[in-house]
Amino acid sequence: MKKREKHLQLKLQKINLLCLILILNWSTSFSQEISANLKHHSNQEVKLLGYNGFETVELAKTTIDESGNFNLLYKNYKGMGYLETSDKSQLFMVLNEPKIEITGTHLKEPDSIKFSNSNENLLFNQYAVEHNQRERALAGWKFLLPQYKSVELLKQQKEYANIIKKEISRLENQDQEFLIQLNKSSYVSWFLPLRKLLDDIPLSAQQYNERIPKNVADFRNINFNDPELYHSGILDDLIESHYWLLENGGMTFDSMYLQMNISTNYLIKNLEGNEKLLNEIGDFLFKLLEKRSLYQASEHLALKLLTQNSCTIDDNLTKQMESYRAMKIGNTASDIVFEGRKMMMGTEVNKDLKLSDLKSNYTLVVFGASWCSHCAQEIPRIKEKYISWKLRGVETVFVSLDHDELEFKNFVRDFPFLSSCDFKGWDNQAAQDYYVNAAPTLFLLDSERKIILRPASVEQVDAWVNYTLTTKN
Repeated sequence: MKKREKHLQLKLQKINLLCLILILNWSTSFSQEISANLKHHSNQEVKLLGYNGFETVELAKTTIDESGNFNLLYKNYKGMGYLETSDKSQLFMVLNEPKIEITGTHLKEPDSIKFSNSNENLLFNQYAVEHNQRERALAGWKFLLPQYKSVELLKQQKEYANIIKKEISRLENQDQEFLIQLNKSSYVSWFLPLRKLLDDIPLSAQQYNERIPKNVADFRNINFNDPELYHSGILDDLIESHYWLLENGGMTFDSMYLQMNISTNYLIKNLEGNEKLLNEIGDFLFKLLEKRSLYQASEHLALKLLTQNSCTIDDNLTKQMESYRAMKIGNTASDIVFEGRKMMMGTEVNKDLKLSDLKSNYTLVVFGASWCSHCAQEIPRIKEKYISWKLRGVETVFVSLDHDELEFKNFVRDFPFLSSCDFKGWDNQAAQDYYVNAAPTLFLLDSERKIILRPASVEQVDAWVNYTLTTKN
């Protein structure tokens, strides 16, 4: 009898454990639905898209019926997203409620779109409209206020200047009060202040410089580990707009780079332990800084990432970063042995050559390939500048990353400078030694092969030649 009781007790324990697992799974997994009627989108495909970091992901899709009705089912998503129909019409919305109902005629007719069962989307749209109206009114009042202080005809009307000040204050407080009164558990209470920060940044740089310190401080208070940010669709915009603000905020170059480095340090510190996101944000920021030719900032980012110990940097990102550690300005570049085919003005050069054999005050080393569309634009422009640079002591060499001999020869046939190719592509030894991971890549070296510039373009080389060498002469 006791054995049977014990057996039943164990069975009950297993059932209870199974029930607990089911309850936990149910509590952490929830279904969501969008049902809609959009009359003018009948028979079109409709997709629901969301965000994972820097990527757009498809959450659900279906076909709208003849009457304009459709249902979309998706799971476990809290963030921003948008509907997109076959005719590329879009509707951005908050996806944080179990069931959202939409009625309207066409997504390109926003006044017809009505939400029911979705207080978050009602608040989101209300704020978007009212914030825009307030900003337009503020722009007008802030334009008028200085006129009433400086224009002789208006200076006497002091009461109007005071009225304008009060109205400016009222509008700014009204915007803030709208955000403060939002339910703290709602997604919009978290999202809208960040959306406001994004909207403020262009105006801060162009009109309201007094806002810049707060904009910068707000960015450095963002928790970039927050899952809500990962699904917000504004992760890339927040980072790009912040560094744009620092670049265009009227600071000296030294101050600009100092502030960029502080923000970079904050990002890396904030992401400690989150290996996946640190790699994603590090890669995005590095490419952004390189694209904008902010090399001091990208060098700082590279060295900071390589020396942090909380996360492993993936191989591809490490290779990009290492190019800054090994090839930073002031370091001495490796000698290059020009192997394979060597051409100059369509004629083959039949002798062994190394970079150190070229006697010049400066040498521009260019890595590229015929298959690279950007190289096809940039490198012929180097040809146009070659004579004027050479007269000022700058030699040029081109190391090709081509695989095909005929394509290489056709590409370099009228280059007046030495062009070489061993047809190993990215496995070219010089490309490996110089940590080349993009084409074209340029290095300007002095006579001792010390790196003095990592130019992003022909214009940057030409500006350096015209300024530095002309000044020296």
